[in-house]
Amino acid sequence: MKIKLELFGASRDLSDKEFLELDLKGNSSVKDLRNEIINYVDLKFKGNESFKKIIKSSAFCSEDNNIISDNYKITKNQKIGIIPPIGGG
Repeated sequence: MKIKLELFGASRDLSDKEFLELDLKGNSSVKDLRNEIINYVDLKFKGNESFKKIIKSSAFCSEDNNIISDNYKITKNQKIGIIPPIGGG
């Protein structure tokens, strides 16, 4: 499946565009997507720990702007947003 990951806040540093396009296996979850983004950081940014921390602490939202959990099943090509925490804590 093709996922267009819309980047918000600090996650925009992951690309020179406002999104990333990632391939996932069918019937993947947000947890699988999160792991795929971490793999992307390992390859593109040599495992940048700051980026990984952002990914691990971020929320995700569906195409209809609902917050979705790590167990949410992705069953089709779609847009998903990554929403990093804002501020210092």
